[in-house]
Amino acid sequence: MRPVPTLAEALDREVLVLDGGLAHQLEAQGCDLGDELWSARLLADGPEQIGAAHTAYVRAGARVLITGSYQATFEGFARRGVARAETARLLGRSVELARAAAEGAAAPVWVAASVGPYGAMLADGSEYRGRYGLTVRELERFHRPRVEALAAAAPDVLALETVPDTVEAEALLRAVEGCGVPVWLSFTVAGERTRAGQGLSEAFGLVAGNDQVIAVGVNCCEPADAARAVEIAAEVTGGPVVVYPNSGEEWDAGARAWRGTGSFDPGRMSHWPAAGARLLGGCCRVGPDRVAALSAALASRAR
Repeated sequence: MRPVPTLAEALDREVLVLDGGLAHQLEAQGCDLGDELWSARLLADGPEQIGAAHTAYVRAGARVLITGSYQATFEGFARRGVARAETARLLGRSVELARAAAEGAAAPVWVAASVGPYGAMLADGSEYRGRYGLTVRELERFHRPRVEALAAAAPDVLALETVPDTVEAEALLRAVEGCGVPVWLSFTVAGERTRAGQGLSEAFGLVAGNDQVIAVGVNCCEPADAARAVEIAAEVTGGPVVVYPNSGEEWDAGARAWRGTGSFDPGRMSHWPAAGARLLGGCCRVGPDRVAALSAALASRAR
C-alpha cells in the first residue's frame, strides 16, 4: 500500500529521514559490485539482495527509500546484451523492490526512483566533473527513456541526483516534463559550487517557478559542504531542501579504497532542519547504523 499523503504533503508537516548508501549496504551483505553496472547489476542477478538492503534502512528509521536505478541505463545494460524491453522491466523492478520493503514499515515510507547523471553510465568518475561536451538537448534525449520507464512504475518521486552541473540539471528538468511524477533535484558539490564550477545560487535557481520540483539540494558531497548548501538552497528557493552527504571519507581511485576519517555527524545534522532541510539522509559509506542515529537525533530535537 502506498502512503496516503503525497511526499510533498508530508514535507509540509514533518522532516523525513532518507536512507543511506545502497551500495554500502549491499557490500556489507557480501555483494560484489566491482563492475561497470555497480549495484544496478543486482536488479537482474540478485534482486533479493537489493530488497534486503532496502529493508535494513526501513528498520533503521528511513522514511524514504531511493531505488537501485542510479546506474541502471538502457545504454549500460545494452553493453551486457540486455534488450531494451528487459531493461525497462528491470527499471520497473527497482521501484517494486523498494515498494515491497516499504510495506512492512510501521510508518509511511515513500519511494524515490533514482535518476543518476550521464557520467554514472560512463563509469569513469565523470559524474564528479560534469561538462561532458554534450548539449542540453543531447542529455535530455539520453535521460528521457529512463525517466519514462521509471515513471511508469509509479514511484512517489523521481530523485534527480548527484547532478554535477547546471547543463545536466536543465536537461533533466526538461526530460521529466509531463511524466506525471514529482521530482527532487540534488547536485553534487565542492564548496559552494557544483562539481563543474557553477555557483550554487545559479544551480538552485533553475527550479524557480517549477511546481514539479518538491525539493532541491545536494548529495554525494562532504558533510561540511552540505551544511552551507542547505542554507543557500533555502535562501534561493524558499522551499524544502533535500540533503544527503557522504560519510566524509575520501575515495582513493588508485588503491580502490576509502581513506580518512568519517565526518558524518547525525547530531550536527539534526540542526539543519532549522535552516530549511526537510529530507535528510546519507550517501556513500553511510549505512543503517548512521541512518538510525540520524533518525534518533532528529526525533530528540523534535521533542
